[in-house]
Amino acid sequence: MQPELILALFLGYTVLLFAISIITSRKATNESYYLGNRQSPWPVVAYGMVGASLSGVTFISIPGWVGNSQFSYMMVVFGYIVGYAVISLVLLPLYYNLKLTSIYTYLEKRFGFWSYKSGAFYFIVSRLIGASFRMFLVVNVLQLFIFDHYNVPFWLTVALFMLLITLYSFKGGIKTIVWTDMLQTTFMLTALIVTLFIILNKMELGLSEMIGLVKEEGYAQIVITDWRHDRFYLKQFFSGMFITIVMTGLDQDMMQKNLSCRNLKDAQKNMTSLSLLLVPANLLFLFLGASLFVYANHFGVAIPQLTDNLFPELAINHFGLLAGVVFFIGLIAAAYSSADSAITALTTSVSVDFLGVEKQQKNTGKSTNSQRYIVHFVITSIILLIIVLFREINNQAVIARLFTIAGYTYGPLLGLYAFGLFTKHQLKDRFVPLVVLLAPLLTYFIDTNSSTFFNGYNFGFELLILNGLLTYTGLWIIKKRLLIKTTS
Repeated sequence: MQPELILALFLGYTVLLFAISIITSRKATNESYYLGNRQSPWPVVAYGMVGASLSGVTFISIPGWVGNSQFSYMMVVFGYIVGYAVISLVLLPLYYNLKLTSIYTYLEKRFGFWSYKSGAFYFIVSRLIGASFRMFLVVNVLQLFIFDHYNVPFWLTVALFMLLITLYSFKGGIKTIVWTDMLQTTFMLTALIVTLFIILNKMELGLSEMIGLVKEEGYAQIVITDWRHDRFYLKQFFSGMFITIVMTGLDQDMMQKNLSCRNLKDAQKNMTSLSLLLVPANLLFLFLGASLFVYANHFGVAIPQLTDNLFPELAINHFGLLAGVVFFIGLIAAAYSSADSAITALTTSVSVDFLGVEKQQKNTGKSTNSQRYIVHFVITSIILLIIVLFREINNQAVIARLFTIAGYTYGPLLGLYAFGLFTKHQLKDRFVPLVVLLAPLLTYFIDTNSSTFFNGYNFGFELLILNGLLTYTGLWIIKKRLLIKTTS
C-alpha cells in the first residue's frame, strides 16, 4: 500500500469523526460533557462500548497472542459475563441511586476525604497508563507505514493524534463519544470479518475447513488444567470476572457511558447486551489470530519475534490491497477509540474529584467550562508524554503488560469498594493512603517470589485479586469499631 492511500484513509476517517462531533456538541454544557444530559440511547451505548472494550489491544495483540496461549483467553472472556452481572446488579443501582457524576464520590460518602482522593488517584494513574498503552500500540503501526515515509518524528505523530482527539471531543465530551464509539466499533468489526474472508479465499478453504486446521495445528485449546500454569482455566475465569468489575464497574471511563443512559433500567440493558456481544467478538479475534498463524505456516511466512506484528505484516504485505485498506481503517478506528473516552473520563475525574467543579458551579452559579477545557488539554499532553516514553521501554506483548499493570493499580479500588459494599465499618480515613500504597508493593513482592513461596505457582491476571484482598485486609486493620446502640 502506498503511504498516500493510508494517509487519505486517515484523513477521511478523521473528517467523519469531526462531522459527528459538530452535530452532537451543539449547545453542549458541562452536563453534556460529563453525562450526555443522561439521554444516551442504551443500544447505541452498548454497541459502542464493544469497540471501547476491544480497542487497539484486542485488534492487534489478541490475534498475535494465540501463538503462545491458544484460545485460553476465552476463559477470561467467560469470566467477563459474571463480572458484568455483578456490575449490573450491584454497582449500577448504587451509582444511579446516589446520582453520581464521578463514581469515586461514593468513597467520600462512605469513608471520607482520603479514601475518596485515593480511589480517584488510582483511577487516574490506571487510565493514564492504560490509554497510553492502547494508543501506543496502534499509533506505532501507523507511524511505521505512514509517517516514517514523510520523515515525521514519532512524538509529532502522537501530538497530531492527540490534538485531533482533543478538538473533536473537548466540547461535547461523553455526548459525542457515545456516537463516535459506535462508528469505531463498526469499522473494527468490519475489518475483522473482511480479513477472515480474505484469508479463507487465499487458502481456498471453507470456514469449516479452517476450523479443522486451527484444531489440528493446536491453536484451539481453551482449558489449561495445570494449576501452576499462569493460564490455568480457573485463574483465567476468576481473573476475567474481577478484571471486568474493576476495569469497567470501578472505572470512570466505562461507567460514565452507562451513567449517560436515561435511567437505571436502560443502563442494565446496556451492560447485559455488552457482556453477550463481547463473547463472539473476542472469539472471532482469537479465530482470526489462529487463522493468521495457519496462513503463515502454510505459506512459509516467518513469524515476527513480537507476535503483535503478525496481523499488520500479513495484512499489508501478503493479503493484497483490500486487506490493507480494511486493516488500516480498523486500526485508525482503534487508535481513536483508545484515547477519546479516556481523555473525557480523566477530565471528568480531575475536574470533579480534585478541582470540585460541580461544587463550584453549584455554589457560585458560574460556568466552569473554561476550567474544564484547560484540564482536557493538560490530560492530553500527559498522555502524549507517556506514549512517547513507552516507545522507549516496550519489550513485551502489550496486552500482558496492560493487565499486569492493571493488577497493581486497580487492586486498591477493588479492595476499597468491596469493603464499602460488604461491611458496615467506617475507616480511620487518614490511614487509607498508606494501605493502598503498601498493598501493591506487597503484591509485587509476592509475585516476584511466588515460585519459591508456592511450590512453582506462577501468578497471571489474578494478581488483581491478590492486590484487592491485601487492600481489604489492610482496611480491616484500620477499621473503626462499630457502635452498638442500646435501648433502656
